[in-house]
Amino acid sequence: MGEARRIVVKVGSSSLTTAAGGLDADRVDALVDVLAKVRNQGVARRASAEGGGGRRAGGEREIVLVSSGAIAAGLAPLGLRRRPRDLARQQAAASVGQGLLVARYTASFARYGVRVGQVLLTSDDMSRRAHHRNASRTLDKLLAMGAFPIVNENDTVATDEIRFGDNDRLAALVAHLVHADLLVLLSDVDGVYDGDPSRPGTSRVAEVRGPEDLAHVEIGSAGKAGVGTGGMVTKIEAASIAAAAGIQVVLTSAVHAADALTGGDTGTYFHPTGRRSADRLLWLQHASAPQGSLTLDDGAVRAVVQGRKSLLPAGIAGVEGEFSAGDPVELRDGEGRAVARGLVNFDAKEIPLLIGRSTHELARDLGPEYEREVVHRDDLVVLHP
Repeated sequence: MGEARRIVVKVGSSSLTTAAGGLDADRVDALVDVLAKVRNQGVARRASAEGGGGRRAGGEREIVLVSSGAIAAGLAPLGLRRRPRDLARQQAAASVGQGLLVARYTASFARYGVRVGQVLLTSDDMSRRAHHRNASRTLDKLLAMGAFPIVNENDTVATDEIRFGDNDRLAALVAHLVHADLLVLLSDVDGVYDGDPSRPGTSRVAEVRGPEDLAHVEIGSAGKAGVGTGGMVTKIEAASIAAAAGIQVVLTSAVHAADALTGGDTGTYFHPTGRRSADRLLWLQHASAPQGSLTLDDGAVRAVVQGRKSLLPAGIAGVEGEFSAGDPVELRDGEGRAVARGLVNFDAKEIPLLIGRSTHELARDLGPEYEREVVHRDDLVVLHP
């Protein structure tokens, strides 16, 4: 953890706001103090290395902050006593609060001479190839130019994103997008416990090497952030997503942020369990909302799941839903079980014309643009190997 060069830090609403729901300037400043100190240590090392021979320091540290708090910050200015349940008022609160949130960060980082860059993302920015390339380039360029990126869901226009779990999943996806070495999830709970932390006799789970280490944990009662929407369930899910992508994860409270960023013994540490995959495939598996489904025959199921092949028209037995080319869809077996997800190359209304037919036949009857896969293997992820 202490040697991680590029880090994504996620902080929840409960760690930034007062009990009444407004931004707590002291809490924001305390977090910024830690982040700026760690970042500036890396900048100092780089300057020293460049002065001594022009080489970049191997220990330089770059940080991307994924921050919740926009909706919470917008409650008081709009006269709302609590977080609204309806989407329209959530979006209105986010619209007012996002500006206040970034203004607070901008003023706080200015104490250290650090400029802030705001990046608002939606799920499309993680799935569409052009969008996620642009997001990746923007974040990389901000870091290269010495700015401090602050990422949030674009809650003013998003729908599903507001229910993503208080930005926990977004943080895992951003960590993958920027090729982070470490993801730090901060809340008001100092780690995963094997039961309700308020009950005597419960203990902190120091390390997680795989699902078996959480088998004895009562996830639903392992701790929940007070003001935020995520809770421990979504934090463990996010940690598992990042770990499966080869990223170290530490889950702890905001007051222990300094220890988490310097390799101290704090919170719960999730060991990497897998290797990095394509960014859009990680999103496709863990964060996408399928717009429809395709039912496959037995041969197509074997080809997709076991053979890791593309889905051809000949293997499709049925279609449901309304979707457009490029949307995520579920691929189901004959019993209706989802076996894979993929980005489809045709609109839903075109699929019935393709069912059970070979690409050669389709090219002859409908034109050469139909001589292609319905879902290419590069845009497909198997859910149950």
